[in-house]
Amino acid sequence: MTRGLAPSLPIEFHKMGSFRRPRPRFMSSPVLSDLPRFLATRQALQLSSNSAWNSVQTAVINVFKGGGLQSNELYALNENIRRLLKSELGSFITDYFQNQLLAKGLLFVEEKIKLCEGGNRIEVLAEVWDHFFTETLPTLQAIFYPVQGQELTIRQISLLGFRDLVLLKVKLGDLLLLAPSQLPSSIVQMLLILQPGATPGSGPSSPS
Repeated sequence: MTRGLAPSLPIEFHKMGSFRRPRPRFMSSPVLSDLPRFLATRQALQLSSNSAWNSVQTAVINVFKGGGLQSNELYALNENIRRLLKSELGSFITDYFQNQLLAKGLLFVEEKIKLCEGGNRIEVLAEVWDHFFTETLPTLQAIFYPVQGQELTIRQISLLGFRDLVLLKVKLGDLLLLAPSQLPSSIVQMLLILQPGATPGSGPSSPS
C-alpha cells in the first residue's frame, strides 16, 4: 500500500480524562457537591499505597520497558487484582490504569521514538508498534484479565492510549510526510486499527 492510499488520522482526537487535584478545602471539610471527587482522590492514594496494586504496577512498568513476566507471576498478579476488585478500590482500578499507569508506561514508548531523528523515526515507530501490539498489549490483557464488564476493555483503553499519548505527541502527520512512498506494513496496520471509526481492538491481528 502506498502512502497516498494509507488511512490517515485526524488532527485532533478527544483526549482521555485525567484526575484533577482536589482543592485545599477537601483536606478538611469537603462540601457535598465535591464529595465524589474527594472520595476518588482518597481512593487513588489508598490504591497507590496498596501492596497488591504495587506488585501489579511494578510488573506493568517492567513490561513497558521491554521486560517479561517471571514464572508464575501472572497467576499472582491475577489473584492480586481479584482481591482488589472485591475491595472498595475495585471500581477504581480501570480509571487508575488509564490515567496513571498506562500514561506512565507509554511515556517510555514516546521517548524511544523521539530519540530518533528524521526519516528514521518512521522505522522506529514501526518497530515500537510491532512490539506494543504483539507483546505489550497481550501481556496487559493477561494481567488485567479479571477486570471484566467495563465500558471499555483494557485492550481498547491501551490502544486509545497509544493513539492519544504516543502518535499525537510524535506528530504522526509530519512523520508520514518524511516516510518513503511504500509505508512499512506495520504502519499500515497501525493506521487501519487506530483510524477514526474503527473499533479499538479490531482490525488485522498481525503485520504481514
